[in-house]
Amino acid sequence: MSEAPAGGDDLDKLQQDTLRYFLRAANPGNGLIADSSREGAPCSIAATGFGLAAYVVGAERGFLPRREAAQRTLSVLRFFRDSPQGEDPDATGHRGFYYHFLDMKTGRRTWQCELSMMDTSILIAGALSSGRYFSAAADDEREIRELAAFLYERIDWPWATVDSPVVRMGWKPGAGFLTYGWEGYSEAMLLYVLGLGSPTHPLPAESYRAWTGTYQWENLYDIDFLFSAPLFTHQLSHVWIDFRGIQDAFNLADKLKAIWAGADDRLLDRYDRQRRTVAVEAVQQQTHRNQQIISERDPETRKKSLDAMRKVAADKTSAREYMLRSSMIASMRRAAEIE
Repeated sequence: MSEAPAGGDDLDKLQQDTLRYFLRAANPGNGLIADSSREGAPCSIAATGFGLAAYVVGAERGFLPRREAAQRTLSVLRFFRDSPQGEDPDATGHRGFYYHFLDMKTGRRTWQCELSMMDTSILIAGALSSGRYFSAAADDEREIRELAAFLYERIDWPWATVDSPVVRMGWKPGAGFLTYGWEGYSEAMLLYVLGLGSPTHPLPAESYRAWTGTYQWENLYDIDFLFSAPLFTHQLSHVWIDFRGIQDAFNLADKLKAIWAGADDRLLDRYDRQRRTVAVEAVQQQTHRNQQIISERDPETRKKSLDAMRKVAADKTSAREYMLRSSMIASMRRAAEIE
């Protein structure tokens, strides 16, 4: 027998226990939060970003006094403002980005880790959440807003795309950028949203189009979807962004129509060739069926069918459906001799 779903009290306890982890794992001197509960674990800048968000939730839910949450937040933001930036191998960051792992006491780079664009994004998302939440006129809350904006605006996002159409995964002093960039649907959605929205050093729009051009489509149970295997990649961006009702150019039907019509062959070439072949065959089969159906009807019935099918085609609910509908309209025009 399956257990009953968790109730409100269970969820409250889960949230409080989660907050307690960040409280226990934080260095009270600089606010850095350990990567795990293992003895001697270094700071993870991503864990620190999640901790900043947890302080906001704790204050809002009454699990943590607002003043304490603000002071803990200030410790983190002040540290990252004042910590050394540069190409030195033991710096805390470079060009506004930060190293993946830092020494819990000194805040300097440890484990010879990479300057992490993704983990920096999680840290900054936590900082910006704090800046939005702590909106009072009190000096500590005003400073939180100023520091959050400063850390965000300092990041040199275009630098992370040097010699690459997409954002690089990381950089190391003396070695330069890592070989790989952020490709395929993933948690990097958060990274691109922050980079594109930067008020000071925004990513070029081309980098986002290059990223979506590497998406991998899969089909399970007759459902087409953007593939990304790890569960957390579907969660991290959604911690901070409500994507409901939002579509980017990749998913908009007008963009797909332009691609389908051959308006940009370079974009079309980025799609997986095998899936493109399947899509073409499906469209051709649908086109042939519609031509047969329409040609067998008398002019009046054919006109009504065309009007009804145009109305259906206007409902652009998915990429695959719209590609089919675009071809349907074209075949109907030819069959009815309508321009």
